[in-house]
Amino acid sequence: MRTRLSADEVVRAVGAVTDPEIPTLTIADLGIVRDVQVDVESSSVVVTITPTYSGCPAMEVIARDIVDVAADCGYAATVETSFSPPWTTDWITDRGRAALEELHIAPPGPREGPVPVPIGKAPDPGADRVICPRCGSTDTELITRFGTTACKALHRCRACGDPFDEFKAV
Repeated sequence: MRTRLSADEVVRAVGAVTDPEIPTLTIADLGIVRDVQVDVESSSVVVTITPTYSGCPAMEVIARDIVDVAADCGYAATVETSFSPPWTTDWITDRGRAALEELHIAPPGPREGPVPVPIGKAPDPGADRVICPRCGSTDTELITRFGTTACKALHRCRACGDPFDEFKAV
């Protein structure tokens, strides 16, 4: 019979589940884990997660991984999705931002207030310079607002010549 872990160990194990699109980033560091309720008596856990955006295809995989990790800890898990409050890149931890930089993905900067969404004319590509995660230059250009995943944009550094993803600020 498998030994059931403590509530704190279950919370840590759930938080250590990795994002399937960026496997060096945990869901705790990504900030999508909103709540973990562990009932030791009934060997059950309810995990509430908030997707980075409503159509994120990774959420199904993340939910399945949470159920599997909880089972490994000796608990039956229920995963609930909450859209309120909506996820924001401000919830990414410092450790998560460092993990993005290690992968040469520019982490999102802090945002105050709503994120502007231009309608009509494209925004000035030089308005929000993104720092190159490889060389640190601000001499970068936006190649496309849609990168390798919907939550990233593709840029190029004019100083070192490398293309890189930017995790979009929301």
